[in-house]
Amino acid sequence: MAGRLRQPTGRYGGRTAEERQAERRRRFLDAGLRLFGAGPGYRATTVAALSEAAGLSTRQFYEEFRGLEDVLAALHLQVNDWAEEAALAALAEARDLPLAERATALFRAYAANVTGDPRRIRITFVEIIGVSARLEEQRLARRARWVDFICGEAAAAVARGEAEPRDHRLAATAFIGSVNGLLHDWNAGWVDATLDEVVEELVRQLLSILRPFDGGTVGPATP
Repeated sequence: MAGRLRQPTGRYGGRTAEERQAERRRRFLDAGLRLFGAGPGYRATTVAALSEAAGLSTRQFYEEFRGLEDVLAALHLQVNDWAEEAALAALAEARDLPLAERATALFRAYAANVTGDPRRIRITFVEIIGVSARLEEQRLARRARWVDFICGEAAAAVARGEAEPRDHRLAATAFIGSVNGLLHDWNAGWVDATLDEVVEELVRQLLSILRPFDGGTVGPATP
């Protein structure tokens, strides 16, 4: 009886079919991080080269992905997830600290996570650009999520009397562009500064957005 081949569902080598599939996917993504993030880059990589780097076959590749764009899309989301998790963990530990110390903890954790592996910066700030309308939509959606993150922290600071009560969305959008550009340029060697100095500059920019010009505290926002 003709029909589509099904993936095996039993255990093999002590692992389930789902575990083996997850392992294959991880190996393809790891290979994508190496080839897209360090060289030769997304546009110069083939399915055959990626499969060889993963130690798997092209048949197995197409069981997991429709094409290389799916790998790049998954890596872009993964890199952003890692950075967001690092920022949230730092923020949870610094929740009771003053605004400047919270912001410093947040950006130190974010910057350390993103720049700790230069391949992550290349994936999220370079390789993703201009690939397709689909990936551009994903990139902008993820940037909007970071804007929401900053706006949420701004609202919390307003409620605590630490920030000026206003709509921070426009300023947060501009600020995210500064974060991305500065970290990219620092990683590329175009900025003569330490990572701590980069973080300090980002914190100064954020505080200038959130605080009144006199640097003092403000009262809680009115309903």
